[in-house]
Amino acid sequence: MLVAEICANVQTKTINKNFSYAVPERLNFLREGWRVMIPFGGRKVDGFIMSVREVEEPEKIFDFALKEISEPIDDEAWFTPEMMKAAAWISDFYLCPLSQSMSLFMPGRRGRKISPVFEKIYRPAGFFSEEDFKRSPAKLKLLKLLDEKKELRQHELTELKIASATVKSLIDAGFVSVELRRVLRDSYADLRAESKPVELTEEQNFAVASVKKILEQKIFQGFLLHGVTGSGKTQVYIELTKIVRRLGRRAIILVPEISLTGQIVYNFKAHFPDVAVIHSRLSVAERSDVFHKIRSGEVGVVIGARSALFTPVDNVGLIVMDEEQDFSYKQDESPRYHARIVAEEFAKIHGATIIFGSATPSLESYYRARKGELIYLKLPHRIFNRALPEVQCVDMRQELKTGNRNVLSRALKNLLEETLQKNQQSILLLNRRGYSTFVMCRACGEVVKCPDCGMPMTYHADGKLKCHHCDIEETPPEICPKCGSKYIKYFGTGTQKLEQSLKLTLPDAKILRMDRDSTSQKFGHRKILNAFGRGEYDILFGTQMVAKGHDIHNVTAVGILSADSSLNFPDFRAAEHCFILITQAAGRAGRADLPGKVIVQAYNPDAPAVVFGCAQDYENFCRAELPNRKNFFFPPYCRLIKLLFMSEDETAAKENAKKTVAAFRDEVKKNSDARHEIWGPIPAIIANLRGVYRFVVLIKTQDLNAVKKFMRAHDLQKLPDVQIDIDPTSTG
Repeated sequence: MLVAEICANVQTKTINKNFSYAVPERLNFLREGWRVMIPFGGRKVDGFIMSVREVEEPEKIFDFALKEISEPIDDEAWFTPEMMKAAAWISDFYLCPLSQSMSLFMPGRRGRKISPVFEKIYRPAGFFSEEDFKRSPAKLKLLKLLDEKKELRQHELTELKIASATVKSLIDAGFVSVELRRVLRDSYADLRAESKPVELTEEQNFAVASVKKILEQKIFQGFLLHGVTGSGKTQVYIELTKIVRRLGRRAIILVPEISLTGQIVYNFKAHFPDVAVIHSRLSVAERSDVFHKIRSGEVGVVIGARSALFTPVDNVGLIVMDEEQDFSYKQDESPRYHARIVAEEFAKIHGATIIFGSATPSLESYYRARKGELIYLKLPHRIFNRALPEVQCVDMRQELKTGNRNVLSRALKNLLEETLQKNQQSILLLNRRGYSTFVMCRACGEVVKCPDCGMPMTYHADGKLKCHHCDIEETPPEICPKCGSKYIKYFGTGTQKLEQSLKLTLPDAKILRMDRDSTSQKFGHRKILNAFGRGEYDILFGTQMVAKGHDIHNVTAVGILSADSSLNFPDFRAAEHCFILITQAAGRAGRADLPGKVIVQAYNPDAPAVVFGCAQDYENFCRAELPNRKNFFFPPYCRLIKLLFMSEDETAAKENAKKTVAAFRDEVKKNSDARHEIWGPIPAIIANLRGVYRFVVLIKTQDLNAVKKFMRAHDLQKLPDVQIDIDPTSTG
């Protein structure tokens, strides 16, 4: 008797084990990797076969009668061995149920069969004589067309106004054959690009040659490709993909945002005919079609956001993670994986090379490269020796002193007007991040900070200032505690408010807004960027998505509003956020032959992140920031784990968190040689969500396995009122 061990696809934390089912004789072809329907708890659910074994006497092994598998979902095994190995690793590493990690590898969150779409294809099936069809001109017309074109689709017959009765008659007579062919929808089919000869720079050639040696060995190795904006990182990715394809292997190219897929797909399609694109804005049916093309071997290059990792692509030789520092690579629901961590594990499973590329690498990746864990490659110059844009920092405190209360400084207003007169284009970025606002004096730039830990205090909807590290609460000041000014401001300007201001200030400019609201429709990003790229608008403005990776040659001016506002959020990565934003946004200007200029508006222009960001000086920023991280024991010198305790009873949530902290100090800190720190419980940034109180416990450790062992011992991963986040992007 065949017995299958099956992971039931039930999305609950309390069930994280496989169940045994009998394989009926009619389904004895089933093996590991198949999706099947099974009876489970009085209902039918889908499940994943993890293994199948022959059992001679099941009654001696099982003390209950085994239920049978009902039916398979697909016509073949859904999961490849690599996919199953990766899913098991994700479940173990992120302490999530296996059903959740397996579900990542499916087009939809539930494992139901997705009905494909088919079309009828008509072909000539035998010889015919025109003499025989003298009295049937419609039939003769169809036969001649088929003879000429060899095949016609149903919609083509409809367009030619050929009646279905005519077609059926010829099929019945044996002159025409018909078959069904699956329709594979491609939302990027309209992107057309021609390959142009490219001469690589010396730096690009060195990078390609360095990676090529590893690619040819077909072994795992990680690289950090650190290239300034406009240095030609994408062309390096293309050249490496050419090598991988010649070796008969496949490539995965990751980008952090859906808005970036269009441009990189355009660049790759100029060189590769077998590109597939996948991201969350595709419908489930479209994603299913992409999966089918990949599985059937029609695709050699998979491009997309983080979900592109979970397609059924095998024989992977190269994984590229562009803009690797971007926090969009982190998933905010279970499993709370970071694509940077998962992609590297996938590369190990496939014996592939992984390239982490960025103009502003994460401090974690840069630190690893310094230690030799990643091979460091650098592109320090723009292609064609184009100059980096001129960057000017405007002190907004001085603007206020001179009577300018507009969100645009005089320098930025003048730059926008000059750019308009030259028929060139501008990009404006409003740096807005986080859930709530901070309180700052516009006269001197002083931000209200916690008296204990020095972190900026957060303004809450109840009118109180709270420290999310020390749990201190204060009333917002009416005058500045530093200079005595009454110009106290609660910061948080929206893009719609900025749009109104721009229209008043620059009434002749054609303005295009790009934020979550304006891009909510499918391919909204693509439509906006295409319109701007065609020159239909003068100014593109919006949130951080306008700063990432866009290469529009007529953009010569960039303005960054509230460039230093991220410094005022209670996050140890605040300075890194600020530096990255300034550097990436500035890199959108002057990418062709036209010189670029950037205006950075800040209330604290002397902050190291602002100074080094304006200078686009990554190395000196790292020299300033890494000692702070080391002193306060933050990544890259430790791993973070964030525990979120939740309850409708505030006291219960806090007490549960306190018990965990006490147990951790007794069982881990006292019995481990590695360094561990545990903070909390403190209220989460959103302390009460829909009537549920939320408290954060933050663990910093040099031994992640020891911490995970502790969490498993206390079944924290099974508790419905506890969320575990390994390597969180924020601490609040």
